Amino acid sequence: MSGEVLHEPVDAHGVLHVRLANPGKHNAISIAMWKALRSLFEQLQAQAPEEAPRAVLLSGDGGHFAAGADIEEFPRFRFDEAALRDYHEEVVAPALGALLGCDIPLVARIDGSCVGGGLEVAACCDIRIAAHSARFGIPIAKLGFPMAPGELLALGRVVPAATLRELLLEARLLDSATALTRGLVNRVVEATELAHEAQATAQRIAALSPNAARINKRTLRQIAEAALTPAQRRMHFSYADHPEHREGISAFLDKRPPRFAKP
Repeated sequence: MSGEVLHEPVDAHGVLHVRLANPGKHNAISIAMWKALRSLFEQLQAQAPEEAPRAVLLSGDGGHFAAGADIEEFPRFRFDEAALRDYHEEVVAPALGALLGCDIPLVARIDGSCVGGGLEVAACCDIRIAAHSARFGIPIAKLGFPMAPGELLALGRVVPAATLRELLLEARLLDSATALTRGLVNRVVEATELAHEAQATAQRIAALSPNAARINKRTLRQIAEAALTPAQRRMHFSYADHPEHREGISAFLDKRPPRFAKP
């Protein structure tokens, strides 16, 4: 199996850098990489909030985000129904679920290819920042297969329905300017500014209240899944006596920057 999901120690700002790396394949995501993504983000979600990173910056190595799944692995499983279902339902979907279920804010730094599985991973991030060179698409119709239901659900969170049909049925690739107008990304910058802008974004998030970010992410998930239950609505306000809540209000009243404890 090829490819790795690499990460460095959390930096001084509380940002964890995670990199997709599959040299020579534009970081195509192998089975091993899908499993590594699931494992990493489940571990991050399981960490106590005071010990976890404040933000995660996700990127790809070598000038590309990720060029889909690793097609060289496909002949091993795609032509057997049970094996095919296992790949999509027990390998890819749980990895995307781990990303979506992570309460830590996720920032995607996107350059080069961001297609297929790469676009799915990016769609699971909260903020997507792209270079002008980035290209987006889901050209799997050229490979003769549709998108799995779990992956469609992940993409449908951020890709408008009309655009999703265009990407799937025409196998179109969108440039970054079009991706911006369609809502696939939040910002587009020059390639020379991408690393700085993505890092600065992650640092801005990390400087704010981690507890507020976690509650916002959980509530957004609940709203997207269905109307909040009465119990979920009550639980939402359990932050009332949280130290970060007290600090944020006190800092405003004292006319000073808030001092949220470092992880």
